[in-house]
Amino acid sequence: MIESDTSLRFRPAHYDDIPAIVALVESAYRGDASRIGWTTEAEFLEGQRTDAEGVREILEQPDSVILLAERGSDLLACINVQRLPTAGYFGMFSVRPNLQGQGIGDALLKAAEAMARDEWHHQRMTMSVFSIRPELIAYYERRGYRRTGETKPFPYGDARFGLPKRDDLVFEVFAKAL
Repeated sequence: MIESDTSLRFRPAHYDDIPAIVALVESAYRGDASRIGWTTEAEFLEGQRTDAEGVREILEQPDSVILLAERGSDLLACINVQRLPTAGYFGMFSVRPNLQGQGIGDALLKAAEAMARDEWHHQRMTMSVFSIRPELIAYYERRGYRRTGETKPFPYGDARFGLPKRDDLVFEVFAKAL
């Protein structure tokens, strides 16, 4: 467990955290609740962002951790950190919409980067973001992430990742030296 000076506590998720993780991720990205924050995807995706089965699959992967940010017993944010052969990767980065912009995400991202660097000895962290999200791209660029030139297609036709409202969704891959 990692402690920070802002009374945030970071810890790896366990199976009993699955319902709270699903609720957090859904609230940060989908539906009207997500519109309170700035990370919403509700304008271009409907349906679910994740489900209990998907979170369980992530927890069962040997080189994957869902890191939680808590204050007291309240779940405030989560991030999935994966150990890939040549770099760390993060995804499912979610902060409660009403708490976005308060530094919780920054602190959690730093903890995820420290895990990849210090525990897994990676010198690089990667991530992907929708290419149509200039505000999110700017957020990551301010934190040292740079475009790699690589893109990944959105998994159209797989409702587990949402129901697209447009046909131009693509992920852009970013990387940062650790």
